[in-house]
Amino acid sequence: MRFGKEHLNARNATIHTAYDPNHPPPHPGPQWTRFVCLSDTHSATFDVPPGDVLLHSGDLSLLGKYDHVKTTVDWLRTLPHPVKMQLFNSEETGIVYLQDQKHTFRAKEGGREWSIYGFPWQPWFGGWAFNYRPDEAQALVSAIPEVDILLTHGPPHTILDFALNKQHVGCPELLAHLSNMQRPPLLHCFGHIHESHGAMVHTWDAHPSTETSVDMGASETGETGECAEASVGTDAVQAGLGSRQPRETIMVNAANKPMGAKAVVYGVRVPCGGPGFQPVIVDILDSVQR
Repeated sequence: MRFGKEHLNARNATIHTAYDPNHPPPHPGPQWTRFVCLSDTHSATFDVPPGDVLLHSGDLSLLGKYDHVKTTVDWLRTLPHPVKMQLFNSEETGIVYLQDQKHTFRAKEGGREWSIYGFPWQPWFGGWAFNYRPDEAQALVSAIPEVDILLTHGPPHTILDFALNKQHVGCPELLAHLSNMQRPPLLHCFGHIHESHGAMVHTWDAHPSTETSVDMGASETGETGECAEASVGTDAVQAGLGSRQPRETIMVNAANKPMGAKAVVYGVRVPCGGPGFQPVIVDILDSVQR
């Protein structure tokens, strides 16, 4: 299968959603941290580009059986990333498990200290684990603190959350909570809605009507968006902020198991982690502030 090349530029960051897995984009240098985002791998194994930090947003196994989980955990342990974070509890793997927890880390000696919070919950979906009802949502999401990196399983409402039922199924309370933060995360990685794999730069403002997004995710028809600069469409926001730069969050739906219109190309089923569902690479300058 053919792998294309797509990237998106944000302030002090570059996001790669499509690339040659045999020749991934070069690391930008020692002043940067490379985050590699996975989700919904469901016991599949595939090529993952090297980086400084590996993020996995959950659904490691097919059905939660021991053998299925072990396949994924054994695979993750072989990957070369110095720091690994996941939304699944596994013992003695060298991987940090986050469940309603804040954690700080350095990806390299003497490097920046990053903060991360893991939130495995999602709006009610079938009979899976970590479901919550609408009346439970606010109490759960309100506990999410302001951190550099947010790792959740499900997306915020209207952000890379368009499902096969042609509805936005992300969490409205999660979106509202993030929009009210003084310093929202630099990077929010999630999955769950496989068919909306992709990335976008979301610009926040105190007035929701002026919030903007630039994306390379799946559109509502399942097509992949065009590569664009993150500054496009932000003039209206900047005009209302004076000299202060608008707050940005890089949003990544990292679901790797193909679903939806992009799951079949010319009659051939795309494998897990294949074109349209590759691990997302996010390079962030260490000196950037929220």
